[in-house]
Amino acid sequence: MTRSSFYDLIKGFCGKIKAWLFHLNVQGRRMKLRSLCFALVLSIGFGVGPSNAQAAVRALAVVTPPFVVEQGDHLTGFSIDLWNEIAGRLKLETEYKVLPGVQAYYPAMKSKSADMVVSGIFYTKERDMEFDFAYPILESGLQVMVLDGGTGLPLNPFRNVADLLFSKAAAVWLMVALAIAVIPAHLIWILDRGNADGASPKKNYFPGIFDSFTWSVSALVNQVMCLPQHWLARVIGVLWLFAGVVFVALYTAELTATLTVQQIRNSINGPGDLPGRRVGTIALSTSETYLRGIQAEVVSYDNTKEMLQALMDKKVDALLFSSATLRYLSLNEGKGRVMMVGPEFNRQNIGYVFQLGDPLRKKVGNTLLALREDGTYDRIYEKWFGKED
Repeated sequence: MTRSSFYDLIKGFCGKIKAWLFHLNVQGRRMKLRSLCFALVLSIGFGVGPSNAQAAVRALAVVTPPFVVEQGDHLTGFSIDLWNEIAGRLKLETEYKVLPGVQAYYPAMKSKSADMVVSGIFYTKERDMEFDFAYPILESGLQVMVLDGGTGLPLNPFRNVADLLFSKAAAVWLMVALAIAVIPAHLIWILDRGNADGASPKKNYFPGIFDSFTWSVSALVNQVMCLPQHWLARVIGVLWLFAGVVFVALYTAELTATLTVQQIRNSINGPGDLPGRRVGTIALSTSETYLRGIQAEVVSYDNTKEMLQALMDKKVDALLFSSATLRYLSLNEGKGRVMMVGPEFNRQNIGYVFQLGDPLRKKVGNTLLALREDGTYDRIYEKWFGKED
């Protein structure tokens, strides 16, 4: 029923009552009734039609410090403080709903059970096709976090020794040692065979050559118990002992270099060291997409608390996520236990997400620009990120 129809109905009703009272000559009551009918018409006139009151904005939030932080029974954080300032200027009420993880915001927005995501989401082409982003609230990139005091894996002495003994380098040097020991072994056997106090007491080739070969290999590592008795065999033996010193020095240097290279390969100093490593991140984030693209072993978590705890429990080798979030964690929950390594990369805008075509997005964007111009944005930024150098 339209507003004019209501007017006609009320006027007609009041007219009939006035006519009835006129016939009863109740003049005083007629005046009172006129006032009552007039008030009734005005109240209905103002009450009929669409309401001018604006419904509260239904905002989704995922606890992701420093953007969204839970303090007791209320929310705070950079994104929350900034939105509360925007909502205050636009005279908006906000109903916050905290989600268990980033992956939960997508179905909620698709089903239109929420109006916006207030946590601050990285801009991507895929997301921009399904939702609208407001003016950016921050520009941030990805960065790597590792345990403090060791960018590499913890040392295991037994494993390191086993790796060295069965390494390719050790096998090559062992083959070289056995090959070159054959020559002095034959010379010693020829010159010193049959000498009971010498290096080859047996006259026959077998087993005499085995005695000479054993002496030759022992001399290579400077572990001989006696010298050949023949003078020329003795000279060859001394020269072979000297060669053994050089061989051991070179072999030691090679194994040291191998161990050093292994430790360097095991260390994580930036994004270039992440392929093939076990890296933690947040599910359905841009960092998860990046890690899968570089063939890292991805371990996804619902929230930053679980992600940080996994690193401190050494369940992952490193973390990759928004540099702003990781920097905040390194100065708070993980202070003294974790550290940032490598450069910040893949910098992108972060902003509030709205439903496609929502007119509120433009109002929010204009208000954000006003906050930047009057210094309010800088005040909130410094509260959560500190002053930039």
